[in-house]
Amino acid sequence: MSRKAQSQWEFGELFPTEPARRVLTVSELTTRLRGVIEKEIGEVWVTGEVTNLRAQSSGHVYFTLKDAAAQLSCVLFRSEAARHREFMEDGRKLLLQGMLTVYEPRGQYQLIVRAVEPQGLGALQLAFEQLKRRLQAEGLFAQERKRPLPRYPQRIGLVTSPSGAAIRDVLHVVARRQPALRVILAPCRVQGDGAAAEIAAAIGLLNQWSQPLGPGERLDLILVTRGGGSLEDLWAFNEESVARAIFDSALPVVSAVGHEIDFTISDFVADVRAATPSAAAEIITEGMFTFRQALAQMRRRLSQLMAARLESDQDRLQQLGRRLERVHPRRRVAEQWQHLDELQSALSRSARQSWRLHQTAWSNLRQRLARLRPAGVIAQRRQTVQEWARRLAARPRAAWEDRRARLGTLRARLELLGPENVLARGYSITLDEGSGRVVRAEAETRAGQRLRTRVHKGEVRSVVEGGGA
Repeated sequence: MSRKAQSQWEFGELFPTEPARRVLTVSELTTRLRGVIEKEIGEVWVTGEVTNLRAQSSGHVYFTLKDAAAQLSCVLFRSEAARHREFMEDGRKLLLQGMLTVYEPRGQYQLIVRAVEPQGLGALQLAFEQLKRRLQAEGLFAQERKRPLPRYPQRIGLVTSPSGAAIRDVLHVVARRQPALRVILAPCRVQGDGAAAEIAAAIGLLNQWSQPLGPGERLDLILVTRGGGSLEDLWAFNEESVARAIFDSALPVVSAVGHEIDFTISDFVADVRAATPSAAAEIITEGMFTFRQALAQMRRRLSQLMAARLESDQDRLQQLGRRLERVHPRRRVAEQWQHLDELQSALSRSARQSWRLHQTAWSNLRQRLARLRPAGVIAQRRQTVQEWARRLAARPRAAWEDRRARLGTLRARLELLGPENVLARGYSITLDEGSGRVVRAEAETRAGQRLRTRVHKGEVRSVVEGGGA
């Protein structure tokens, strides 16, 4: 059967079906994110200021590490044997080493702390800054006086502790990069009382030992080094005596004290500063190492291939180790402990809130009962009755006193207007002797009428000679 001819209006499938979508749950997405973070970042060193420190009864410590722009949740489990736990407090600046991971129940990344190192300003830091400014003003840090290192050193002096980690790192790098390099050790203490004097003496001793030797036997440079530690541990390299000894050295001096973030006075005075003892050894052997690489291209290539294979195997081993750590029961137990601590904190907050609410309710009831107490009401009513009784008793007395005062006023006014008082002021009253009627006008008299005039003291009798009638 022949195929049906396709019409010119057939354009194929205009609306193709959508591809299948891969939908993840929140738990699956969080688990994948944790795997990516632990694989790509894993073990890190981070520095910041401690805040919101909470030490649980289980022994685990939860806190936040912050700087000016961000913050990081951290947890130090009880099972971790981390040194310097006593430095963990709010406001303290710390250097932490740990595993970056994701706490799945809350979907937030956090640092599981493995190591703690203190940082921050203090009395030693202040002394460090003061000495640094003074020596810098004297020119001990001037760039123009710093000398270049020999490109192909054959003999170097090493000032460090014979039992420390620094000498092992230096010798290990030297043996790997330049095995023919001769290392002359001037042993000394690098920590504690008297260490600074021993370091300065060792630098001077190497200069004295190298000076009489011939040109092919003298030292090419001096390496002053030690491993990492706190500011107190590194303080010997901040002493003025060590700085003066480095400045007065006839040989170039390389200073490699502490970690990459550590700076000491010896680093500023030295001709070259290296971040670590291993880095210092690499700087010193760089010329010979580069020369050897140029002479042995094939060997270097083979070493690169071997190193790449070793790195690949190490990466694979680390991945297997991380996978084993993620599924290790101790990890699950630690997470459950953390979840239990959060539940305990929430329960404590709920209990405290409930107690405050009940306490407020009882206080309100007690105040209402105090306001409605019968004894208080009766006492208040009794006081009101006594007040009214006092006012009722005082009211008649006040009315009587008022009436008495008004009566006295009227009596005084009456006495003032009485005839006797009028007569006393010089007036007189004329009466008809027969009828006793008061004569008030001339028209009321007649001739021959007998009158009786009363004055203040006594009476005057008279006869009218001419009257009004």
